[in-house]
Amino acid sequence: MKIFILTTIALLAFAGNSVLCRLALGDQLIDANSFTIVRLISGAITLITLLLLSGSRIPNVKDTVNTKTILRGGYLFFYAALFSYAYIILDTASGALLLFASVQFTMICVQFIQGNKPSNQELIGLLLALIGFVYWMLPSSQSPSLLGAGLMILSGIAWAGYTLAGKHSKNAKLDTTKNFIISVLFIIFLLPAYAIFIEFSMTPAGLIYAVTSGSLASGIGYWIWYSVLPQLSISSAAVLQLLVPILAAIGGFIWTSETITGSFVLACMLILTGILLVVKKQTSTAS
Repeated sequence: MKIFILTTIALLAFAGNSVLCRLALGDQLIDANSFTIVRLISGAITLITLLLLSGSRIPNVKDTVNTKTILRGGYLFFYAALFSYAYIILDTASGALLLFASVQFTMICVQFIQGNKPSNQELIGLLLALIGFVYWMLPSSQSPSLLGAGLMILSGIAWAGYTLAGKHSKNAKLDTTKNFIISVLFIIFLLPAYAIFIEFSMTPAGLIYAVTSGSLASGIGYWIWYSVLPQLSISSAAVLQLLVPILAAIGGFIWTSETITGSFVLACMLILTGILLVVKKQTSTAS
């Protein structure tokens, strides 16, 4: 039950990121680069503050900068940056389809390469969830540009890498803090290029959306995600993330008055059934 609750909170945080990104970038309240920078910095500050409040020590440079953290922090930075860039070009539907399809495809490919082949029930669940997801997204999608599609696919691969790395996390809060610190170091390293080639624009509302996305939906959300990942199979971690577009659509209905269609309801049933098959199989295997 604890894993279920924490996983639900993490997925809600992911959906919150999508809604906040739509509100900020869709209405051009902030540019994509500023959104990424504010998002990652505010996430790092929030996690460092939580470490201090819990009495934990702040990781030093030697503990923070190593091969594993540089890799995880790099995944995080490139996922966030490419995600923002892609949504300048792509519509929401085609962007979400490319992102989550590439996440799931990457994670399942890694599972096969590692020799951890999913069972027939898990494969049926994965296929059913993917069919439901594609059925929902394709009717409202527009043919994406090659550049936008490439950026979003790379973003999905980076997020899959970040998720897979989290399965080996021993201290979720500390590891997530290190990941955000490294992602900020990437920003600092690239700051000269940002300053020379990028024109920044930001409104107070855009800043609030970016800080909220970074502090709550990203910082705390990714910490919770890293705390549950060691308890999930790769198949479960992959297919559960297909819930995020559904949750984001519900958030869009509430916050931006987007409509919920009959095809959306049918797709929800297919996706949730697929998720149930995967999670039920994992539960029965664990018991």
